[in-house]
Amino acid sequence: MLRTHTCNDLTLKNVWEEVTLSGWVSNRRDHGWIIFIDLRDRYGLTQVVFDPEHDATAHSTASDYRSEYVIQVTGTVRSRPDGQANTALHTGDIEIIVTQTQILSRSKTPPFELDEFGVQSNEEVRYKHRFIDLRRRKVLNNVLFRSKLLNFTRNWFYGNDFIEVQTPLFTVSSPEWARDFLIPSRLHPGKFYALPQAPQQYKQLLMVGGIDKYFQVAPCFRDEDPRADRHACEFYQIDCEMSFIHREDVFAVVEWYIRDASKNLSDKTIMDDKFYTMSYDEALENYGSDKPDLRFGMRFVDLTDIFVNTEFSVFKSVCETGGVIKAIKLEGQSMSRKDIDELTEVAKKEWARGLAYIIYDDNEEGGKKSPILKFMSETEIAALEERLQPKNGDIIFFSADEFKRAVWILNKVRLALRDKFNLADPKKLALCWIIDFPMFEQDEASGKIDFAHNPFSMPIGWLEAFEKGDLLSMKANQYDLACNGYEILSGSIRNYDVEVLVKAFEAVGRSKDEVINKFGAMYEAFQYGVPPHGWFAIGMDRFMMILTDEPNVREVFAFPKAGKAQDLMMNAPSIVDDEQLQELHIQVIKEEE
Repeated sequence: MLRTHTCNDLTLKNVWEEVTLSGWVSNRRDHGWIIFIDLRDRYGLTQVVFDPEHDATAHSTASDYRSEYVIQVTGTVRSRPDGQANTALHTGDIEIIVTQTQILSRSKTPPFELDEFGVQSNEEVRYKHRFIDLRRRKVLNNVLFRSKLLNFTRNWFYGNDFIEVQTPLFTVSSPEWARDFLIPSRLHPGKFYALPQAPQQYKQLLMVGGIDKYFQVAPCFRDEDPRADRHACEFYQIDCEMSFIHREDVFAVVEWYIRDASKNLSDKTIMDDKFYTMSYDEALENYGSDKPDLRFGMRFVDLTDIFVNTEFSVFKSVCETGGVIKAIKLEGQSMSRKDIDELTEVAKKEWARGLAYIIYDDNEEGGKKSPILKFMSETEIAALEERLQPKNGDIIFFSADEFKRAVWILNKVRLALRDKFNLADPKKLALCWIIDFPMFEQDEASGKIDFAHNPFSMPIGWLEAFEKGDLLSMKANQYDLACNGYEILSGSIRNYDVEVLVKAFEAVGRSKDEVINKFGAMYEAFQYGVPPHGWFAIGMDRFMMILTDEPNVREVFAFPKAGKAQDLMMNAPSIVDDEQLQELHIQVIKEEE
C-alpha cells in the first residue's frame, strides 16, 4: 500500500506515530521557510508540514509541488501548536512533520477552482473535466449519497421480500410516450432493438411467472429534451411490481420506504407527518398542476360566478366563452411596481395577455389600489373580498382564460412567488398522492382520442363508459406521488383482463391484431393465468435531487449529460466510421444547408 492511513484518519491518539499518506495537493502555503500543504483524498484533509530543520531534502522537493499534484509523504504525527487547531476538520488537532516525500503524478493547472467557488464555473467546462470536478467536496458528497441511497434501497426491499431481477436492455419499443433510442441489428438487417423506456412488459411477465414482489434499480432511456428535473438520455428508477394487491397496498409500501429513506439518509421531515391525497381534477382546480407544492398556501380561489354578469370586458369575454376566473392571495409581502412587472412577464411567457392584481394597503385611498378596480362594481369587489378575506399587506392576483390555460398560468405565478419570497420550507417534504387520472384524452386540434397516460392501467368504471361511448369521463386506476412540486413516482393497478385490454386499445383506433403484434408476449402470457397486479416506480434521481437540495438533476449523476444531451467529457454523441455504418446497413443522409 502507498499509504498507512487516509487523510481523515489521524487524530491526537496518533501523536508520535510514523505514518504514510498519499493524496492530492489541495492547498499549498509557502511561508518562506516552512511549507504547509493540505493533503486531500476522498476521506478528508490532513495538514502536512515541510520544515528544513527536520528534513531539508523533503522541504526542497516540496518547493516544486503545485495544486493537484499527487504526492506521497511519510512523517511523524504531532499536535498542532496552541491556538492553531482547526475545529472544522476531523484531523484539525494534528499535523504531519514530513521526513520523506515523492511526486506520484504531476498536474496541469486545473481549469477551475476546486473550492466552494468552483461551482460558479461554467457548467460545460466542469462537465468536460468531470474527472476533476469530482474532487470537489460538494460533487463527491453527491456521489457518496447516491451510493448510500442505492445500498439502503436494496437492503430495504430485500428485507421486505422483494426479489431483484435485472431485465433486458436490448428489447422492443414499449409505449411510454417518449422517443425511443434505437439500436440497429447487424444480424438482422433493417431491424432494430430499443433501449427500454421502462421495464414495462418484462415486470408484468414476472408477475405471470409467479414472482409476486419484484424490484430493480432500473436504467431507463428516453429521447426527451432535458430540463432541470429531467436528465437527458438516461435516468434511474426504483422499479417495483406486486401481485395480489390493491392500490392501498402499494401506497403502504411506498410510504413505509420513503419514511425510512428520508429519516435514515437526510435531515428532511415529512410535512404534518402524513401523505395527502387528492384527485387529478382537484389538483388542477386548486393548484393548476398534477404535482402541486403543498409546503405553502396560495390555493386557487374560483371567482367565475362573481363575474358572470360583469361589465369588465376582459372578465366578461372569458365568462361568455366558457372560461374561468381564478385568483390567489399573497399574504403580507411587499412588491414594487418593478416586482409586479417581472411577475407579469412570467405570466406572459405562458401566453397570458397580462396579470391583473389588487394591492391592499391602508395608506391608499379606500385601502387598496389596482388598475382594474375602476372596471369592477362595488358588489363584485365585496364578493371577491368575502371569498378571499384580504388584509392590509396582501396582494390578489387573477388569471382569466379557458380552464387549462388559466390554471397553468396561475400555477407559474404561484411558483414564482414561492421562489421570490422563500415561502416553502426546504427542510420539509410535502407528499401528496394524485389519483383518478383520466384514462383517455382528446387532441384539441385533430379531435383524436388517445391514452392519457399508461395504456396498461386498469380503467375505472370501464364497462359503463364503453357502453355509453363516453371515453373522456373514464378514469384510470393510476397514481402519482408529488413531492415539493415534483413528480417523484408514477404507478397504477394493471389491466390484467386481456379482453378489456384489447377493448381499451380498440377505443383509440388500434385493432386486436395490432395489440397482438406489438405486445404479443403479454397477450400470450395473459392466456395462462395472470394474477391481479400493480406497480410503482420512484424517480431515484429526482428523489435524490430533493433530498440533497440540488436545483438541477444533472448534479446527482457522477457523469452527467450537459444541457444539450451531450457527454462533453467523452465527446458523445460522435460520428462513426463508414465501415461501422455499412456493417449495420445504415446510410447517413446529410441535411441540406
